[in-house]
Amino acid sequence: MTKLASKPASVTDSRPMTEEADFLQIKSIDHVHFYVGNANHAMFYWWKAYGFKPVAYSGLETGNRDFASYVLESGQARFVLSAAYGPTSEIAAHQMVHGDGVKVIALEVDDVEKAWKETTSRGGKSAWSPREQKDDFGIFRTSAIYTYGETLHVFVDRDDYKGVFAPTYRPIKDKEAQSVGLAAIDHIVGNVQLGKMNEWVNYYHKVMGFRQLMHFDDKDISTEYSALMSKVMQNGNGRVKFPINEPAEGKKKSQIEEYLDYYLTPGAQHVALITGDIIKTVTQLKENGVEFLRVPETYYEVLPDRVGKIDEDMKAIHDLGILVDRDDEGYLLQIFTKSIQDRPTMFIEVIERHGSQSFGKGNFKALFEALELEQEKRGNL
Repeated sequence: MTKLASKPASVTDSRPMTEEADFLQIKSIDHVHFYVGNANHAMFYWWKAYGFKPVAYSGLETGNRDFASYVLESGQARFVLSAAYGPTSEIAAHQMVHGDGVKVIALEVDDVEKAWKETTSRGGKSAWSPREQKDDFGIFRTSAIYTYGETLHVFVDRDDYKGVFAPTYRPIKDKEAQSVGLAAIDHIVGNVQLGKMNEWVNYYHKVMGFRQLMHFDDKDISTEYSALMSKVMQNGNGRVKFPINEPAEGKKKSQIEEYLDYYLTPGAQHVALITGDIIKTVTQLKENGVEFLRVPETYYEVLPDRVGKIDEDMKAIHDLGILVDRDDEGYLLQIFTKSIQDRPTMFIEVIERHGSQSFGKGNFKALFEALELEQEKRGNL
């Protein structure tokens, strides 16, 4: 495994882990930027399979000589897909090492200079200091710091930029999309090595002012063969949630270890996309060819007694392979795709919430069993 590109800072902070310090004032996740092998093909995949609308393009035709890039949106979720024009670029190097994967999780803020100073003064490693890009549509401001692996958090200020996305990007007007109802990014999960979860939890707490929302240990997330541990970090307004996973000791290789073996460094394991009608969304996604994990049939035999009354039809839940969990605040429905690229690394979660702000603790065992069946097919369990 390659060496971790970025190391969590050691910063003194007496604030309790369950208390935020909202000095970044993050508005939302601005976008998720994937480095891929072929941006045109990736754009087509998200457009036709997931119903994301292509809204902007940057490339040779717009004066960008370095890479081709597409911006796609579904509701408030925005993905950027970029591929290199030549073998010597950073994008090409990243894609060669990791395969297709998330390079940037961008966060919208009011002041990129303040965000950069606040985080770097607390020990965050700078990727670039505050900078401005200008074109006829205004000024686009960013700064950036490293997080786990080679992943970046880019701070974005769009207040003085009226273009479609950023300089060199031009609108795409001829590609209408059939939405499947994906409305926003609910959370993004990061995988780190054994023993590193608490270091990165402390990083988000001290460097970025997040608080710990909840914690799952290997008793919560385990099967006979494998286990993981996870802590969920959340920003002040609750719009940004980053669970951090690490493997736990088990008889066989966990999904986190498999991810690290193929991604080669820590990185983003999955993006969870929220919908208001998961039955309709998943039905359309399946019609579009998206493949999902399937939990054992015994899961559905006890489901009605375990979760009680829900608004959705239990037969449809069973037939589509959707998972349901309930906590003190309500219930949620969720489902997970198979890996979305050749390497068994990243996947997508679709989630619908009815009051519950948890992450499906009651589904962890069944989900892990489904993941282990896929690992066994690949010879990686």
